[in-house]
Amino acid sequence: MDPISEYQKWKQQGELLRSQAKQAMETRFRELLVEAAGIAQEYQRDFGTSLKPPATITAFRYKRAASHKSKKSVKAAGPRRQESQAVTHVALADPKIRGLEKRRVQIQKKLDAAKGAGKPTKNLEDKLYEVEDELRLAGHAA
Repeated sequence: MDPISEYQKWKQQGELLRSQAKQAMETRFRELLVEAAGIAQEYQRDFGTSLKPPATITAFRYKRAASHKSKKSVKAAGPRRQESQAVTHVALADPKIRGLEKRRVQIQKKLDAAKGAGKPTKNLEDKLYEVEDELRLAGHAA
């Protein structure tokens, strides 16, 4: 046989095997990530804190399913609804105040999550203070 044709045949088989291995590894990787995300969500629901990945892994993020709210977030949402209902109807009509209220709620959620994860909260507390200060000033102006 011709060594060139044997080499080309071997190269084609190698490419086929390489693409199959690539697909298998990608599939396995995704399966493991989905499993890890499920474990992390269950841990969060059961124990109230997030699992921390090993130091060698710098990022691991997942989107929480909308139907899986933790008990703490449902309980914490109650008082905020009452606070927002206490705002006057004139203030609700003002888009600036609505935007500030929305930002305040988002920052508060981030702050709660950071506290639960044991992360630094100084920057979030500062942002929350600034937004609440703007709300107070806007409330006096309205």
